[in-house]
This record gives sequence, structure tokens and C-alpha cells, in this order.
Amino acid sequence: MKSNAWLLVCLSEKLIGRAELEMLVITVPGRGIYNIEQLVLDLNGTISLDGEIIGGVRERLEGISHQLDITVVTADTNRNAKSLLAGLPVSIHMIKENQENEQKLSVVLEKGKEKTVSIGNGCNDVSMLRESAIGICVVGKEGASPEALMASDVVVPTINEALDLLLKPRRLQATLRR
Repeated sequence: MKSNAWLLVCLSEKLIGRAELEMLVITVPGRGIYNIEQLVLDLNGTISLDGEIIGGVRERLEGISHQLDITVVTADTNRNAKSLLAGLPVSIHMIKENQENEQKLSVVLEKGKEKTVSIGNGCNDVSMLRESAIGICVVGKEGASPEALMASDVVVPTINEALDLLLKPRRLQATLRR
């Protein structure tokens, strides 16, 4: 009987989306409680480099997808976003070149900025990094714009370390506490 109930829960979650109780709750002294449900990521230079997903990202996104809805926002510069992200538990939001900053911010506002973590590295990520509940700037091999650094709550050297902050939220708690 227990296995049938478990199967029903799993099937229900597949059909209606993730369970309401599954979210990332981070209590940060001096800042408050963050109830995170969404992750918005830039593609090029953030989770991919030179047209390839960075090693370790796939596995981390799989783990994070049990708690957060993941959206990858891209202008698809390399024209391979759909094939690159195939099989990953992510939604792809295509944006047009030009006014990318505003379009990425629009995605965050639509998802609910108070329940969204954004990760990016470029000038076109500044607004989403600044307005999200938590903005994480990844320096990476491509580097990061000074504007993105200044708009972020946290700066890390690699995308894998950024994703690890969500898999091990006490790290975020330690970094953000006042």
C-alpha cells in the first residue's frame, strides 16, 4: 500500500507540476526569509561556454529541479539552445537580440521577483540580477561585467559553485547574513 501511495504522489507531481511544499526556504539573519520557487539562468557564458554546456551543470540542474522551476533565458546567439538543453528539466524562454536586459527582467517579474534567484554574468543580466530575491553573478571563463558584479547579491567564480549554493543553501545563508 505504501508503494502505491508513493507512486500516486509521483504521478500527481508529474501531471500537475511540483508539489507546493517543495521550494527552497532560506532564512538569512538580518535579511529575512526567502521562499524561492524559481531559478532564472542566462545561457551563453553562464551555463554554457563556446556552445557547450559546462561540465557538472546538467547534474546540478537535475538536483535543483526537485525544488525549483528552472527557466533558461537566451537570445540563442549560437543557434543551438534547444538541442543544447534537450533532456534537461528546464523551460527555455527565447528573447530577441536588443533590449535583452529588459526582456530578462520581464521574465523575472512574471515569475515573481520575490521568489526568484537569477544567475548571470553580462551587462544584459543586470536588471534581473538586481531585481531578483537573490542575484548571483558568475565570473567564469568568459568573465563578468562590472555592472553585473555590482547588481548581484553574491559573486562566485563558476556556475557550478553558483548552483551548489542552491543545493547547499547554508552557504548562501552564511554569505548573505548581516
